Amino acid sequence: MTGRLAGEVAIVTGSTSGLGVEIARLFAEHGAATVVTGRNADRGAAVVGQIEAAGGRCMFVGADLGDPDQRRAVVDEARAAFGPVSVLVNNAVSPTAIAADGPVADTDDALWEEMLRVNLIGVAAMCRLVIPSMVEAGRGSIVNVSSRAAERGSRGLSAYTASKGGMNALTRSITVDYADRGVRCNTVQPGYILNDNRDHGADEVLDRFRGMHLTRLATARDVAYAALFLASSEAEVISGVTLQVDGGSSASRGLTLG
Repeated sequence: MTGRLAGEVAIVTGSTSGLGVEIARLFAEHGAATVVTGRNADRGAAVVGQIEAAGGRCMFVGADLGDPDQRRAVVDEARAAFGPVSVLVNNAVSPTAIAADGPVADTDDALWEEMLRVNLIGVAAMCRLVIPSMVEAGRGSIVNVSSRAAERGSRGLSAYTASKGGMNALTRSITVDYADRGVRCNTVQPGYILNDNRDHGADEVLDRFRGMHLTRLATARDVAYAALFLASSEAEVISGVTLQVDGGSSASRGLTLG
């Protein structure tokens, strides 16, 4: 195998759609044996087919990562097929909770429990499952996919914002506890990401977001390259950082409001 992740075994959670698909494709392209996860088996099979057709090694494990048994099954099946996990990308989110999110006074316990179950508790649990083997190997990389909402709140997303803020804090905690044992943990924090299906005909919305970016609007591929760098040995002295992939909008307070 050749590539920046040659010899690595990578789990990319929530990788049957959106950012996760692009991260899984790029990781496999760069030599990682890649495990795709998600709740939709048909979409998972399609992603695996695309990766294998391009010459990559890949498998799909269906899972609700809010469920402890299903989380463990993902790691166990990855290990059985490819060996110990050396790279983990925590990208899965709870789509049902996001759709029901709102201002904090308009939310209930059930919403918060569902949001945190996947977006934060599930992330911490996946880290707990892979860190021991990474420590044993003396190396490993965890990349958490957060959101600029973690630092600059968005209207009507109180639970999502809190869950992503918790993810950023978890990244720092893992770094402090495990960096001296070879396990790195970093966060990729996207801004607005172009999506052809969602953005078709939405010129007014896109113009508003373009005004918040100093370069161009980012694509899923841009986020995937950021994750690739942090996962690779090129970043072996980088841990505990939040890498903004937001067209420079985080550099200017005035342009990030909205």
